[in-house]
Amino acid sequence: MLAAAVAAATAAGTAGPAAAATPTAGPTKASPSLVDYRAWTSYPDWRSGAARGARALAGLRPGLVIDTPAGRTDYTDPHTGKSATWEYATWTSPAHRLAVPSTELVASWNAHTPAGTWLQVELKGAYSDGTDTPWYVMGRWAAGDQDICRTSVDGQSDGRSNIWTDTFAIADPASGLRLASYRLRLTLYRTPGTWITPTVWRLGAMGSDIPDRFTVPASTPGPAKELIVPRYSQEIHKGQYPEYDNGGEAWCSPTSSQMVIEYWGRRLTPGQLSWVDPSYADPQVCHAARFTYDHQYQGCGNWPFNAAYAATFEDLQGVVTRLSSLTDLETLIAAGIPAMTSQSFLKDELTGAGYGTSGHLMAVIGFTADGDVIANDPASPSDESVRRVYRRREFENIWLRTKRYNASGKVASGTGGVCYLYFPARPTSRQRKALAAVGVR
Repeated sequence: MLAAAVAAATAAGTAGPAAAATPTAGPTKASPSLVDYRAWTSYPDWRSGAARGARALAGLRPGLVIDTPAGRTDYTDPHTGKSATWEYATWTSPAHRLAVPSTELVASWNAHTPAGTWLQVELKGAYSDGTDTPWYVMGRWAAGDQDICRTSVDGQSDGRSNIWTDTFAIADPASGLRLASYRLRLTLYRTPGTWITPTVWRLGAMGSDIPDRFTVPASTPGPAKELIVPRYSQEIHKGQYPEYDNGGEAWCSPTSSQMVIEYWGRRLTPGQLSWVDPSYADPQVCHAARFTYDHQYQGCGNWPFNAAYAATFEDLQGVVTRLSSLTDLETLIAAGIPAMTSQSFLKDELTGAGYGTSGHLMAVIGFTADGDVIANDPASPSDESVRRVYRRREFENIWLRTKRYNASGKVASGTGGVCYLYFPARPTSRQRKALAAVGVR
């Protein structure tokens, strides 16, 4: 079973012995039918839900805001002990029946939360046997950190499913139990007596039922193309701002996010970066680490928090999903959309990486004429060395598998094709078609 939090782990894991022999059972081919991503983004989408104190906004980028609050509530921040009273409004989605009954689900959202506001995302599902899950908190989030500490919530379980940082997971997939459908609930909070409000533009979730597999089938290489994406190293930030997951050594996720955000032409202002020590290179990486940090997980690799951070930049969207093969990535690259992929591997499983890791994010930016993967790998000693070319077969396997052997020779989880996708609020026709081809609308 995948523990989603592994994606935040440092990319400088200890290298171990070669992986043990792969079991004799043949690999199971992934297909788009193993993943169901559904999002609410349009004005009719927002009108379709059940609102208490919230209303839908029309326009070029429809959204959801507080109208007349449904009430007030107190919240004590578990990380600061600070208590405050908030006005709130709620919106609950219609039930979405998953096209593939799922063992895992990850929610993600795009929102604007000005100072004095924040939001909570919850999930309630129906199991395949007709019973229901409790309401699970999938995240408490704000773009800034002046009002609450951005946080996941540990210890949520009904004995049949669990929340692992940012991921809903069936406790025993071998039992045959699956998540058949779900609803998402948004709670929007603001300082009482004000007119400020969060604005939510996208709320969605990715459900999946990826089979256990140590290897995946090889895909056929497609056209060569490379996108010009800024290159940033996490390693040059080692020791900086240790309050955010012990500094840059563990900042693979925000570093990858910042590279792709800047690929889309979005930049932080000098004012936004004024808090960073001026002697530090690439201060935007420090900023990304601070504003993706999950105070409960104590890391910067919470998947939906990274996607939400990307969407704080003007007219940019971010989602968390799973892809089925490198062919999916080639489809996106051909349309000008890079992807941030999550993978785990031993040092000798990815030629040229020079390290092993229990979980690492990097930005895939293209493919060579031979079909090999061109990646901006933040686990590099300098910005100049970030661009890497990795062997297609090796990369495809370490990214798409769900089972692997760790440095101690024990069976561990793999991410099963998880990635972040960032793209414009109004994508081009070609970009829309590419996104639709991998199940994102």
